[in-house]
Amino acid sequence: MCGIVGCLHLEGHNVPEILIERMTCALTHRGPDAQGYWACKNVGIGHTRLAIVDPTSRSAQPMSSPEGRYILTYSGEIYNYPELRNELQGAGYEFHSSGDTEVLLNALIEWGEDAIPLLNGMFAFALWDREKNSLLLARDRYGIKPLYYSLRNNIFVFGSEIKAILAHPGFGAELDLEGLLEYFTFQNFFSDRTLFKAIHTFPAGCFMRIDPKSSLPRPIRYWDFHFSEPEDLTDQREYEEELGRLFRQAVMRQMMGDAKIGTYLSSGMDSGAITAVAASRSQRLKTFTCGFDLGSAKGAELGFDERAQARTLSARYGTDHHEIVLMAGDMERCLPDLVYALDEPRVGQSYPNYYASKLAANFVKVVLAGTGGDELFAGYPWRYYRTVHSTSFKQYVDNYYLFWQRLIPNRIIKKVFAPVWSQVKHVWTRDIFFNVFSNYPTEIERPEDYINLSLYFEAKTFLHGLLLVEDKLSMAHGLETRVPFLDNDLVDLAMQIPIRCKLGNLGNVMALNENEPGPKVKRYFQKNRDGKLILRKVMKKYVGQETATAIKQGFSGPDASWFRTDAIGMVSDRLLSGTSPIFEFLDRPAVQELVREHLAGKVNRRLLIWSLLSFDQWCRTFLDMGNELCCFKV
Repeated sequence: MCGIVGCLHLEGHNVPEILIERMTCALTHRGPDAQGYWACKNVGIGHTRLAIVDPTSRSAQPMSSPEGRYILTYSGEIYNYPELRNELQGAGYEFHSSGDTEVLLNALIEWGEDAIPLLNGMFAFALWDREKNSLLLARDRYGIKPLYYSLRNNIFVFGSEIKAILAHPGFGAELDLEGLLEYFTFQNFFSDRTLFKAIHTFPAGCFMRIDPKSSLPRPIRYWDFHFSEPEDLTDQREYEEELGRLFRQAVMRQMMGDAKIGTYLSSGMDSGAITAVAASRSQRLKTFTCGFDLGSAKGAELGFDERAQARTLSARYGTDHHEIVLMAGDMERCLPDLVYALDEPRVGQSYPNYYASKLAANFVKVVLAGTGGDELFAGYPWRYYRTVHSTSFKQYVDNYYLFWQRLIPNRIIKKVFAPVWSQVKHVWTRDIFFNVFSNYPTEIERPEDYINLSLYFEAKTFLHGLLLVEDKLSMAHGLETRVPFLDNDLVDLAMQIPIRCKLGNLGNVMALNENEPGPKVKRYFQKNRDGKLILRKVMKKYVGQETATAIKQGFSGPDASWFRTDAIGMVSDRLLSGTSPIFEFLDRPAVQELVREHLAGKVNRRLLIWSLLSFDQWCRTFLDMGNELCCFKV
């Protein structure tokens, strides 16, 4: 729920409330129900509210403590707030609301930074201490809720989205060329960079205190993923029983609130099992599916439309089902609003998420999604198996780094970035990749250790990118997405489950030649339905044998075919005409050669083409509009 903003003048200059109002207005879509501002001397904070838990004014924000010392602005949901509330009441705290905001405020007053690891939920918050003149920022374990910050000319600003920072007149939109190189290598950001110069992503699982009297500190990590093999040989049935219990508990926890709740429902096991549990509590639960016109699709893309299977699951659970069918032209129609909503491009092709959120927002305020199931339970075996023949951590990094060059590989990156190469040639993207593991112990002894290392990497990077996309595109429509698989108790268990319970073909992979080509490995292990074995077994009772054992299906449209047929006009107009603003930074002949290779059917570059289109729109939206952004709404 909600959006947060703030500004702190480190040299003591006053922050006018009208400035905080301007920054807050840039996030109206995140909180259409109410807005609030607070400013005093050199600090100001703002809040936009999507009222879900305790929609009364008693939970309005910014919220201050009774004596006025502490001021809180907070976005998210604390699912274990009833338990924390009981504990705080036992310590003598009185409550005047029934929501989680007041619980969070009092928990921070009582326990300070030690309260943060106690929170089971999704959150980004800022707490101002008027007595100590210090600001505490924090973000949830996994990065479900976004948070950005920047420091220029001794002015510190933060916001749930970058557009709130750009609404400050001292923070214009300027392209970060190093961030651009990082994005066009990984189709993601593995560091704290963004496409905006000097604007940083606040890292998940961290907090930070800012004191105007001291230099800006770095975020402090309070939690991190750690996948490991257990030392004891626990019977798999014990893992299955506990997994089943914690999964149901997680879904039930996240059904809390005073607003209508629905679920996304694809053909897959994860969303299907969430829907099954949610439907047992909510009569005629509303469910939502996004399908695709496959008239021009070819090959594997012919299986991308999941509406038929979703209808079957809907009938099984007795849900009130709704669906939308996307055509190729829908990509171009939503691109300006989508790019604005995202602030910056991230993993995958996100237009299906945009339309799915738009559909759900017509009926509910909250939707449950299956995000996280793959990353926790090893849903991409063909990725992990690429590294199990590694003989050292260095070799592992080299192998996996090459695989994660999703857009432009190193061998041609200099050619593509020719117009700005002199300004980015010092950047080593392998170092960016390597730094993801800076907090991870690298004692590697077995193939299972390399797989756990891969699970760690993908949870820190790929999952984080998915969460940012999901949050921003749902909140663009005034919709909150919750992700039950990222319940703290469930995650803690998942990280302890041994690889043998998640993957069944590790022995077969070890017997393969280590130079076996990746595509062949992928086809073999998809055919054998490897990955998420324990989850498949536990979820079978909810979704049935057929769905629980189905081949992994991603949420994607037939873009490879559309770019060659129905959407070729958009590709030609934006990328082949030579007038795109991206050619100020990227080499036009090199880019167009890559695009034409896709159009000729020589290679599938759908991810690159989508990223080029997104960057084209990003330049038109942000570099051209500058500080007028706060007047532009989705």
